[in-house]
Amino acid sequence: MQLTGKITPDSLMSLEAYSKWRKEHKAEVMAHRQLRSVHLGEHIHLQFESEITIRYQIQEMLRIEKIFEEEGILQEIEAYAPLVPDGSNWKATMLIEYPDINERKRELARLIGVEDRMFVEVEGDERVYAIADEDLDRENDEKTSAVHFVRFEFTPSMRAAIKAGASVKLGCDHTHYPAHVTICAETLASLAGDLK
Repeated sequence: MQLTGKITPDSLMSLEAYSKWRKEHKAEVMAHRQLRSVHLGEHIHLQFESEITIRYQIQEMLRIEKIFEEEGILQEIEAYAPLVPDGSNWKATMLIEYPDINERKRELARLIGVEDRMFVEVEGDERVYAIADEDLDRENDEKTSAVHFVRFEFTPSMRAAIKAGASVKLGCDHTHYPAHVTICAETLASLAGDLK
């Protein structure tokens, strides 16, 4: 999988080439995804995306759906490419996970707006709140969605601090889900690579 900074149809592998590549490299991609995964409390999980994770997602969708025509390929790129961080931010898929269906229904009703209360706090700086669901609204008056897409936009000084090794917390200050966690050094090193 070649990283080019911009995902285009020409930069993706054919279905045949991807099938061969996948057998040899799937474990590496899964390890990369795991490294960029942060759990916040018991029920919120953020998967911080990268060009690697998004290229893999697009290639997987093309493989599963057997898409090889340009129009279909472009639709997959349009759906997923906006999730690649672009130098000044981190982007993540946010999952609200409650295995019990009744508990999930109850909690999604209580957690309306939770995606807007997610934050990243760089040591010595103010909290940066998530910009959520820029593609479409994922909640209504009755409940929030179990999946959101969030972006954390950083100032140049915050980016410099992260790259220099400042401590960073991920948190939520929603009334019904107050939580925070310090992002571990290995994960933070990977995420710092997204910043310019």
